This record gives sequence, C-alpha cells and structure tokens, in this order.
Amino acid sequence: MELPLRRSDREDVRRFLLAATVVLALALAPSRVSAYHLLYAEQYYQLYHEHLYQYPDDCLENIWYLQQALKADFANPLYALATIHNRVQWERYRYLFSMHVNLKLIEQYRLLASMYDKQVAYFYNYPWKAANLKSLDTAEKLYTIALQYWPEAEKWSSLAARLPTVHLEEIQDWEDESYRIQTGDLDYGRYLHMDLARLATVRSVFERMGPKTY
Repeated sequence: MELPLRRSDREDVRRFLLAATVVLALALAPSRVSAYHLLYAEQYYQLYHEHLYQYPDDCLENIWYLQQALKADFANPLYALATIHNRVQWERYRYLFSMHVNLKLIEQYRLLASMYDKQVAYFYNYPWKAANLKSLDTAEKLYTIALQYWPEAEKWSSLAARLPTVHLEEIQDWEDESYRIQTGDLDYGRYLHMDLARLATVRSVFERMGPKTY
C-alpha cells in the first residue's frame, strides 16, 4: 500500500513542478515567437494576454512578450493600435505605448511576486521556516525588478503630457493611465515600496521563530 505524502514532501513536489514549469515556459517562449515571424512592437504586445487565474508560467510568458515589445521597432503608423493621422498623434501614441508596456511589466512582476509572498507569518508555519524565507527572498527580488520599470513608465507619461492634447480613441485606457500617473493617483513606486516594507516585516517574524515559539 502506497503511503500518502507528508505535507513537507508535498511542498517539495509542488516546488519542483513549479520550477520545471518556469523553465519550460522560458524555453518555449522564443520558439513560439519565431514561428510567427514577429518583427514589431505591436505584434509582441498583442501576444500578451491575461487569464482569470494566472500561474507563474503565464506571467513569465507575458513578461517575455512585453520585454520584446519594448525592444522592437514600431510598425508603420498604418498598422498602429490606434488611428494615426499626423506626426503629433504618432509621437503621442509611441510614448503612451511605451508607458503602458512598462506598467504591464510592473503588474506581471508584482503578480508573480505575490505567488511567492507570504502575507502573514503564522506560528504554525515554523516547520517550513527555511522554505518560507526562501520564498520571501524570491518575492523580494521580483518586487525589486518591478520597481525598476516605474521610472520608465513615469518618463514616457511625462513626455506624452508635454505634447498637444490629441484624442486617440482606441487607446483611451492608456490615456487614462497617463492622466492618473500625472495626478499621482497611480503610483506603483509607492505601492511596491509598501509591498517591500510589509515583506520585511513578515520576514522578521519568520526569522524570530524557533522551537519555543511553535
């Protein structure tokens, strides 16, 4: 008769499968893209997708597409994601596109970090103290990476705000994001610093755990 896995063993199996999934996602992403002969920023961006329930491999795949979108050239204005009639609209479109992609990268890294983050350190988590601390280290690294994209998002939003106001109907949500950044209503710098501060507090609780606290 096969014995059931202990909770610690189930955690080890889960972590192994998670790591394997991440490696597989990274290995597949470039091959999928090359099959479509992608050249332009808009093409990479359109491969970005959101799921009702996102798993680490979904986030990593999205991150890869978004990063490629930032590196690639823009398509001809005729094939832009908004109707472009003049040079001012074209310039504003490119600024807003770059801002929006940086924001999406922040969201994806933050979502990925939340999968490793521990919101609360319960006393009964002590048997898995080392694993939880390692998970927090991963979350901290991901939050820190997300934070690096915020100055870029602010920069592109500011450049767009300096241009004459033009209406690009198809990307009104990007316009709204830029407006919220300019007014301070959207501030991922503040949100991520709060995430990191809370994580540090949780980590300190785990570090103080010992046989006498369990």
